[in-house]
Amino acid sequence: MTFRLAIPALLVLAVAAIPFAAPQLQLLMNLALAKGIAVVGVTVLLRAGQVSFGHALYFAIAAYAAAFLSASMPGADLVLVLVVAVAGAVLSGIIVGLFVVRYRGIFFGMLNLAFSMIFWSILEKFYHYTGGADGIRLPRPTVFGMALERGPFELIMFYLSVALVLLLGWFTMRWFASPAGQIFQTIKTNETRLQYLGVSPQRALLSGYILSAALCGTGGVIMGIVQGVVTPEFAWWIRSGEMVFIAVLGGAGSVAGAFVGAVIYETIRTYASAFAGDVWQMVLGGFLLVIILFAPKGVIGIYDAALARLTGKGRSE
Repeated sequence: MTFRLAIPALLVLAVAAIPFAAPQLQLLMNLALAKGIAVVGVTVLLRAGQVSFGHALYFAIAAYAAAFLSASMPGADLVLVLVVAVAGAVLSGIIVGLFVVRYRGIFFGMLNLAFSMIFWSILEKFYHYTGGADGIRLPRPTVFGMALERGPFELIMFYLSVALVLLLGWFTMRWFASPAGQIFQTIKTNETRLQYLGVSPQRALLSGYILSAALCGTGGVIMGIVQGVVTPEFAWWIRSGEMVFIAVLGGAGSVAGAFVGAVIYETIRTYASAFAGDVWQMVLGGFLLVIILFAPKGVIGIYDAALARLTGKGRSE
């Protein structure tokens, strides 16, 4: 058990040291962590056997809520921006969730996609309010009333992202282990039994759906603040597909896999697009194909198998 916990702890320490050991990777890692938080939201639904192709909706809603708040309240504090943005994603998740939780399978996935594309169209067409395809700026919020320069602010955002990864990752795993989380996961294995027990599958799915919306919204607002601009691309269907891609890459249903997959994806995408600009999508697709064919449980599955062999050898010796 000590060995199993030691490796994740070392990885967390390595990430925390990036601003000092490899500052050129700080922005890349910050974006990957923000994306990983959003992917955990997709992972939550995968635990119930549901795939959403439209969860970029909440990613975008939170980012635009932060941008509109910052425009109406110049100098708004970072904490206020985060709370309002995530609250906007949660409220939207409740409204949309009340409708989509009645459906399963491909209907669930496509309805989420439809809502996401409607919001994308609104962002594109209402140019005078949303900036259209160009998007709108999200100025740096203050931090406890202090207006910081770019360097110190980016450092705070990086460590805030690390803290949120640890906190939200831990909370999600604890929620899975809770009675509500266990009922939620039963939707995948035996929804009919829940009905016989007098438990509403729709209500159980809604609880997880709201959690997934909050996680996607948290990732969206962090990415918007770090980039300093939000665009309709945040709600585009490719963004939703990207989240599902990362969840499968890291290990479908794995919270840790969501973050590992996000880091791997963002790193490969960045460097592949820089050195193989015409074929970087093929590189990513080939990488995912190899994972699906030879490691269907994702990168985390490879890690668990390797760890089991190592610990098994240790016991035999």
